[in-house]
Amino acid sequence: SNKIHCEPAIARELYDYFTFQVPGARFNPLVKAKKWDGKIHLFHNTTQLLHGGLNHYVEQFAEERNYTVDYLTDFSPEQFTLEDARAFCDKLQLTLEPRDYQLDAFVHAVQQRRALLLSPTASGKSFIIFLLVMYTLMKTNGRTLIVVPTTSLVHQMISDFQSYTKMDIRHLCQKIMEGHSNFVNKKIVVSTWQSIYRLPRKWFDAFNIGVGDEAHLFKSKSLTTILGRLVTCDYRYGFTGTLDGTHTHRLVLEGIFGPSYRDWE
Repeated sequence: SNKIHCEPAIARELYDYFTFQVPGARFNPLVKAKKWDGKIHLFHNTTQLLHGGLNHYVEQFAEERNYTVDYLTDFSPEQFTLEDARAFCDKLQLTLEPRDYQLDAFVHAVQQRRALLLSPTASGKSFIIFLLVMYTLMKTNGRTLIVVPTTSLVHQMISDFQSYTKMDIRHLCQKIMEGHSNFVNKKIVVSTWQSIYRLPRKWFDAFNIGVGDEAHLFKSKSLTTILGRLVTCDYRYGFTGTLDGTHTHRLVLEGIFGPSYRDWE
């Protein structure tokens, strides 16, 4: 999350601006019991914290009111070109040729460090994830956490990764799911959300790269909690085939992962 320094009156405006009624919330037991107002508050005017992926909405808020925004931290894009991407792919001993839209998505995600990528079926989403994971690992020598919804996708993701390169990368990959230890000893950890959402916050400090696959399923509190605990992540990417059409859902996902991006047509 980012800290927004502003006057109390503007903080109240931001609180209202980033407050949304959840569709169908009136049927929620917590609302019926009057323990929840049925709204999501993305900005908290007491802490003045807002998810980092929503900076562009703050700029929109300010422009509409003739306010100015000064950044105290450098959020400028990382320098990474299409030529850099092709040169990096040449190092990976790939078994397939990247498509132009895959390279474009790869470049965009690296430049922004955070992104929610809208990826329809058969777009080669796992291959883009592979490129991002290998790039950030080689650059930072850190660890990646990839969260998927099912155990079958844990196996599939690691199998896909190995199929993309002639190099043996199995020694880099670790599965965490039911029946497996949650002790982290590899560079790439693929897990179901159910296996890790109860783990202590300190466990997540091992990772500086976070990837959420099938991010349209990241609506439950457990999943958003997982991504919220990845406070040490310099790179954070979400992949989804669809958004459910509600403004609230888009803002929650963009807050976690960064602005949405589509370049598949």
